[in-house]
Amino acid sequence: MQKTTTRKATASKSKKAEATNTDPMLKEFFHDELKDIYWAEKHLTKALPKLAKATTSDTLKEALTSHLEETKTHVARLEQVFELLGAKAQAKKCEAMEGLSKEADSIVEDTEEGTATRDVGIIMACQKVEHYEIATYGGLTQLAKTLQLEDIAALLESTLTEEKAADEKLSDIAENDVNYAAAEEEEEA
Repeated sequence: MQKTTTRKATASKSKKAEATNTDPMLKEFFHDELKDIYWAEKHLTKALPKLAKATTSDTLKEALTSHLEETKTHVARLEQVFELLGAKAQAKKCEAMEGLSKEADSIVEDTEEGTATRDVGIIMACQKVEHYEIATYGGLTQLAKTLQLEDIAALLESTLTEEKAADEKLSDIAENDVNYAAAEEEEEA
């Protein structure tokens, strides 16, 4: 039993050693995905204020405004990641974020101004964005660890933690306030 565990540990270490000599394709993919999320985060700094303005709930408006400040920090963190890689911070259009943003815009257009129903839609749209970011930062953090870029992994993991907290906050707002307010609107109609 001990020999099997030792062999597995040795095999795992050798895989790690191979990853450090890294396949340039993996490094290129990692760098490309950083450009993608950099565009997404910068785009969100423009989209979040519009969504905050469209909300009725003060709690939701405050959460979106607070997350806007975090998003600006995420942009700065990504710029730090590019710097640690010895690369210029560059953005590559993120098709996924553009699509999620368009969906959020259409939710605002398709719902009545001043309603909790619109707030429900905004929360759902924002949570879709958060889940995309959580998936991206989770993958990038793991890739940074594989590439033995521990400082970069720590920066990405900080953002991942904040994105998860933002998602939880949106769930709390929906579950404890906005969804009930929207349900009451429907009963009145």
